[in-house]
Amino acid sequence: MLEGEVKLNLEDELERCRPWIEAALEYSGGTHVFDDIVAGIRSGSLQLWPAKKGCIVTEIVCYPKLKKLNVFLGGGNLEQILDMDSSVISFAKDNGCKSLTMTGRKGWVKPLLSDGWTNPYFVYEKDFE
Repeated sequence: MLEGEVKLNLEDELERCRPWIEAALEYSGGTHVFDDIVAGIRSGSLQLWPAKKGCIVTEIVCYPKLKKLNVFLGGGNLEQILDMDSSVISFAKDNGCKSLTMTGRKGWVKPLLSDGWTNPYFVYEKDFE
């Protein structure tokens, strides 16, 4: 496949997934906009996982002692997103990651806990501006 064909396919997938990404960004605390996600995917610092009815965006987070794959954004059909689990784990392992992490709204608790995730801590935030 030619390089231009790969780029065109990525661009098509980004536009197709845009509504799910933008919906997920509404819960991200204002850290990113769609164009930031696109730039991260193009640079390779973020990974797009498109599916027929949803998508996720991941990032490899490097800590001094280990790497984790963070599920940064997710949107679309819940079952479709959860079905990506084995592929995402495979990718994480291939890239030296030891586990998956995800920060999300409370609605993710029930489906994630039933899919083998744990909730080892809570994230709290205090705005000061």
